[in-house]
Amino acid sequence: MKEHHALSQTRAWVERVIMKYNLCPFARREVEADTIRYAEIDSEELPSALETLFLECQYLDQHPNVATTLCVLTQGFADFDQYLELVELANALLQMQGYEGVYQLASFHPDYCFAGEPEADPANFTNRSPWPTIHLIREESMARALAAYDNPEEIPERNVAFARKRGAEFFLSMLAGIKKQ
Repeated sequence: MKEHHALSQTRAWVERVIMKYNLCPFARREVEADTIRYAEIDSEELPSALETLFLECQYLDQHPNVATTLCVLTQGFADFDQYLELVELANALLQMQGYEGVYQLASFHPDYCFAGEPEADPANFTNRSPWPTIHLIREESMARALAAYDNPEEIPERNVAFARKRGAEFFLSMLAGIKKQ
């Protein structure tokens, strides 16, 4: 079965933006070890998307060699507010299904905007991706990675400073190049 182009574009974004510019200092190890799963959620309906996300949790349960999953939403959730509703419900689902403390979610979207920040702020590009994406992270792995990293609380501040220094045009150009693939 052929991979949806959104998955290859997301993989390119991880390698050419997230890893290359060290926005996530833990990404390189997982990319090089090929332990990131890229999974498509091809539903535009909340219940079906949540079900697929839950199935990805079960997949991670059964495959401890997979470090993390990027769930790429290919059919819906282009509207940022609708996407945020999905993320909120996904967090509630994790809690209801007993996954609180096992997995956590990170959120990426083409129109990502931090609450209270102007939409044009280049800092938003630290969470902007080619496609709406929910990142399922193993909390145990994240705790180990953070414990081995000096001053992990400075990562977001460093990323914001980097994004503002590079500017929106830099990121828009990178994302446009990735989306042309």
